[in-house]
Amino acid sequence: MPDTLTAQQGDTLDALLWRARRLGSPALATVLAANPGLAALGTTLPAGTRVTVPATLTTRDTTPVRDMVQLWDD
Repeated sequence: MPDTLTAQQGDTLDALLWRARRLGSPALATVLAANPGLAALGTTLPAGTRVTVPATLTTRDTTPVRDMVQLWDD
């Protein structure tokens, strides 16, 4: 079953997907295909815009996160 996310003021699609589902840039094409007309809204989504996220997307569809290297001890 797909999720429905709601954009907050100043949200971009990638920021919304990362904050709500930890989905990275590989998921953008799938989400845009599931939401006709979403790309026409521009880079920053209007507050309250509802975005459907297909259930097939999982956190596997994320941008890899690298471990942080700390050069000095606290």
